[in-house]
Amino acid sequence: RLGILVVRHLKRLERVILGYLEVCDGPEEEAQLGILETLQCTIEHAWPRMPCRLPVLLKALLKMMWDVHTDQGSTPEPVKAALLQGATECLILLDRCSEGQVKVLLEGVYSSCEESRLRACIRKVQENT
Repeated sequence: RLGILVVRHLKRLERVILGYLEVCDGPEEEAQLGILETLQCTIEHAWPRMPCRLPVLLKALLKMMWDVHTDQGSTPEPVKAALLQGATECLILLDRCSEGQVKVLLEGVYSSCEESRLRACIRKVQENT
């Protein structure tokens, strides 16, 4: 709703986003799905300010993706797929606004990752132009 005015609140919003990405909220993961949507909108509207936040956001998204992948709890597979898709879309947006930096940083992750589901997400980011 704020549009470009969201830049006034980026520091606080970043803390909130990072906090929600770290915490699982039950089998439906509504909070994490909502925060991924919020992050996507924030990146779209405040894209000029995102490259300086890239290291923190990239680390948080990759950690969340790993946590989703390794979760042995009661989270249904469609919810896990939606979380991974949302995180992948955020990574694609971050890559676009950082002029390809995400692709470069993900090269090492891709080569060392043995999990096919995560490799597929990383490949989507690398193949997106």
